Amino acid sequence: MKIMLSAGEASGDIHGASLASEIKKLSPEVELFGMGGDKMSAAGVRLVRNYKDYNVMGVIEVVKNIRRIFKLLEELTEIVRAEKPDLLVLIDYPDFNWRLASRVKKFGVKILSYIPPSAWAWRKGRAAQCAEIADEFIAIFPFELPVYEEAGAKICFLGNPLVDTVKAEFSPAEARKFFKVNENEHVILLMPGSRHQEIKMLLPEMLKAAKIISETKPARFFLPIAASVDESEISKQIQSAGVEVELTRDYRYDLMKIADAAVATSGTVILEAALMDLPCVVVYKMAKVNFFIGKMLVKIDHISLPNLLLNKRIQPELLQDEVKAETIAAEIIKLYRGEFHREKVVDELRLACAKLGEKGAANRIAKKILRVAETQ
Repeated sequence: MKIMLSAGEASGDIHGASLASEIKKLSPEVELFGMGGDKMSAAGVRLVRNYKDYNVMGVIEVVKNIRRIFKLLEELTEIVRAEKPDLLVLIDYPDFNWRLASRVKKFGVKILSYIPPSAWAWRKGRAAQCAEIADEFIAIFPFELPVYEEAGAKICFLGNPLVDTVKAEFSPAEARKFFKVNENEHVILLMPGSRHQEIKMLLPEMLKAAKIISETKPARFFLPIAASVDESEISKQIQSAGVEVELTRDYRYDLMKIADAAVATSGTVILEAALMDLPCVVVYKMAKVNFFIGKMLVKIDHISLPNLLLNKRIQPELLQDEVKAETIAAEIIKLYRGEFHREKVVDELRLACAKLGEKGAANRIAKKILRVAETQ
């Protein structure tokens, strides 16, 4: 049996790797191949293309790279034709993956959407269009189901695999020893994201906020660096900002577990932090034209996943011009350990995470994918 996976960004690579590991445990003889990253490759996926060679963000950046993206689309279409997989699994990355799916559908390839397009948030009509292309859908959040069910899609929620994968390897005492943090020290994390555009737009205000905080409250600042990020770019910004920030690459979840709070770019990392009982000040900023277009299209009250899960603002979200160092600093200070406000936020984060389902989601999802691939 051959299963092709298609993931086009860091979060998809994480989900794809988790999926691949479970599929290999259940059925070692299954051949897994496709587009992904280093994590998927390490989990046993034969990469035909690495997403990092094509990863761009925002309308302007996509337009600039449109020729390369369409060439990739043609190449993957031909790979599907030649390889003849029993199932194509689309892992998020909707604008690209659904173009691929519509092209290869004519080859008679079965298609499963894992993490379907966010039709609950914008372009609701996509749910019906996707339902005509994909044979099955697997959601990782319960709030994704209604819009697809209304469109006639065969969709299910089997839990969120982050519940299994996001966990500390050390005890808090061991983590403090590893990071050389005393028990009474306050740790603040800066998490600007993994994309160049995010780091460029968000890290400067994060660093200014860190400087403001350091002048009013005691704190140690850490910045976990993703494997794909150029450390030199970040180091230059830190040096220019004149604030002490310690860069780390290992044991990110352990660091989250001993931290007081984080200022973080909206994305999967916010949910990872929530699973580690770490409150965040959520920030997001993009090119003005991209934000203008997004504001017209996206119709949701919240952007961070914990807030969406509870459908209320349990931790702050600062967008575009709201991303100011003074505001970030003021919100972070309210989340110091020992503050009553922090305790309330952590309680709410636990309620949000409870909606992600029981442990074992990756195994359940892998079984589902194998059943679909085996079905004639």
